Amino acid sequence: MNISYYMPFKPPGHSNPSGDLIIGTELQKFLAEKHNVELASTLRSRWIYWKPWNLHLAKREQKRICNFLQTKPQDLWFTYHSYYKAPDIIGPACCRKLKIPYTIFQGIYSTKRKRKLKTFPGFILNRRALEAAKIVFTNKKADLINLKRLLSNERICYIAPGVQPDQFCFDPDARKVLREQWQAGDKCVVLTTAMLRPGVKTEGVKTVINSCAALREKHKDILLVVIGDGKNRDVLELEAREKLGKHCLFLGKIPRLNLYHYYSAADLFAFPGIKESLGMVYLEAQSAGLPVAAYSDWGASEAVVHNSTGLLTPASHPEHFTNSIETLLNNQEIRNEMRVNATNHIRTHHDSSINYRHLTNVLEDIAQQHR
Repeated sequence: MNISYYMPFKPPGHSNPSGDLIIGTELQKFLAEKHNVELASTLRSRWIYWKPWNLHLAKREQKRICNFLQTKPQDLWFTYHSYYKAPDIIGPACCRKLKIPYTIFQGIYSTKRKRKLKTFPGFILNRRALEAAKIVFTNKKADLINLKRLLSNERICYIAPGVQPDQFCFDPDARKVLREQWQAGDKCVVLTTAMLRPGVKTEGVKTVINSCAALREKHKDILLVVIGDGKNRDVLELEAREKLGKHCLFLGKIPRLNLYHYYSAADLFAFPGIKESLGMVYLEAQSAGLPVAAYSDWGASEAVVHNSTGLLTPASHPEHFTNSIETLLNNQEIRNEMRVNATNHIRTHHDSSINYRHLTNVLEDIAQQHR
């Protein structure tokens, strides 16, 4: 197939990392292994409807893309991630002009966005994109429910989120080397990783710091390792020093493909995931054999199996999150059992190569029907 690919919220290679950027980039690479994938545009549409001086760019892009693709016939258009902040305002128009099927992966439909002036234009533009799609794929069960309020079941397809398990395997050698560097000894290493930006990410890391500090007061021998960087790193480091002293390490940003070394060196992964829509780190950590402590309210519940691969607790009771960490600290037998369950769970249900094959089959059927 010849596929036009577009990521309206962030183009591939964007300097600001995120889970969505990782998924979109990996999906593009997966499709390109067997098909001809043409990056249609790098125009970022985030809040573009409140930047009228940039709207002419979208019109110009539509014209450029149509002129270019008329010389390179396409089988379909594939947009990754359209939602109220960054609606796809290019794809539907180009597909009408080129007379090719329009498809979306991770289309989000949230009616509450029409209640505020700031988000109402984005709601309308995104709804138009969703309604124009031949099919909308989603990797989140909550979004699946919401999409059914707008589209028929035949136009929606759930694809479970995934990682490439071979990239996140347990590495015993890395465990030995890093624990020696950290002078961890027999301490139980709690790992958390996040972009240390203001908002819920910072709040989440603070929650982990507070939980570990509470357990240190109960004489639990813990070393907290924090991976990530951002504007609030200094603030979080100061709070960690005050509450945990030398029992906390901030390692900064680690390349994603090196993270499995650090997952391997830890004993459990803890991050509440406040308002996280998914959280790729939960998939990565479990793939490397780490049991997880997280909140049950948001995206972690789609990746972690409670009492099997980790422990999930409600955000309304943060003390239960602390109790989950303590339970895992105190019971090596439970950790070992969850380690096995976690690796098997990811390889059975969240292997992106397996899950994306189904997506490719659906796209091929759409292209064939169109022909």
